[in-house]
Amino acid sequence: MDTRTKLSPTEGESIHSQDMQLDEKLISRKVQGLCSVRYGLAFSVHMCNFILMAQNVIMNITMVAMVNSTDHQAQVNVSTDGLPANSLDGPSQAPKSLPAEGAGFGGQFALWGKWSPPHERSRLFSIALSGLALGSCIVTLLSGFISLILGWPFAFYIFGAVGCICFLLWIGLVFDDPSSHPWISISEKEYIISSLSQEVSSSKQPLPIKAMLCSLPLWSIHFCCFGHQWLVVVLLIHTPTYINSVFNVNIRDNGILSALPFLFAWVCSILGGVLADFLLTKNFRIVTVRKIVTLVGNLPCSAFIVALPYLGSSYVTTVALLILACALSTFAQSGIYINVLDIAPRHSSFLMGTSRGFAHTAAILSPTVNGFLLNQDPEFAWRKVFFLLFAINTLCLIFYLIFGKGDVQDWAKENKRTRL
Repeated sequence: MDTRTKLSPTEGESIHSQDMQLDEKLISRKVQGLCSVRYGLAFSVHMCNFILMAQNVIMNITMVAMVNSTDHQAQVNVSTDGLPANSLDGPSQAPKSLPAEGAGFGGQFALWGKWSPPHERSRLFSIALSGLALGSCIVTLLSGFISLILGWPFAFYIFGAVGCICFLLWIGLVFDDPSSHPWISISEKEYIISSLSQEVSSSKQPLPIKAMLCSLPLWSIHFCCFGHQWLVVVLLIHTPTYINSVFNVNIRDNGILSALPFLFAWVCSILGGVLADFLLTKNFRIVTVRKIVTLVGNLPCSAFIVALPYLGSSYVTTVALLILACALSTFAQSGIYINVLDIAPRHSSFLMGTSRGFAHTAAILSPTVNGFLLNQDPEFAWRKVFFLLFAINTLCLIFYLIFGKGDVQDWAKENKRTRL
């Protein structure tokens, strides 16, 4: 009589997954960490995101100096001819930077499906994306001084030169995959390829559009990205205006105070990725980790913003909550924004682009809707704006918490056809 216990398919997959995690941990101990090629790649993308955001923000900050300048009147007229009439409003015109952001993001998303081992994916991805917050921080701190001391054109010259350096860095260090990289060590190449062997295949298959449209896990990511982007827009655009209207203090005119939220966001963005990977090493399921960091990056932030009108005259508390909300919001980068790599690594480049595009519709809708509310009811308008944010963000978050997944979906797996 056979006394061996027959394992169910689910139990077999679980044991196989645990064995793979153990093998990956053993291999990773022999491979360099921060000095490795994959972390160099993350730093290169970090710098490219830094300059991408810096060059977008620099236009908003120097626009006033350009308009008020008498020494460069000819250049001012040329620079503003092609911009919308309301583009002089500064940071509130976020949508005008979307084409440049979209082009910059599209190239980097394709890298992580081939370069990021599953238990380092959150860390590498967050290091790369944290360059956006650092770019906003540095530009906010320095552009005012540069414009005052050297003149506003030098702000473009300096950050343009940094952009050229980042371009050379990208050309020299970034390659499509570990196999094509000329300087990567054999051990690191084998580590990355073996860790991704169950996810990435070289075979090309058409996009399963119909299956994607019917996929609730995919829609949950898109909706949650939309809700999070609505949160980010209110944080960066409307809360400074709220503080100015309530306390008569324009924090945008204070370079240090304006840069603090971005500085904390930069730090917390990296910490969020480290936390997510740490939880994965403690045998947390991928879907659990993604939902935890997404929850931290959404619910507390929107709750802090809703509480602002009830704080009365506490200016210090208001600014502290604003900074804390900006910092915590970056945790979502290691959650919903990278989740498509978990559920569809084969199509991650396309899906990351669609999720970002879907999210950026919030950057267009939010200023329009909130502007309408502020014009209709000046007395209680801010409460309506903040409660609308909380409702949208919470509903999208709940949808993700219910339908979000962390395993590769059937429509994203390789179709293996056998001949009869």
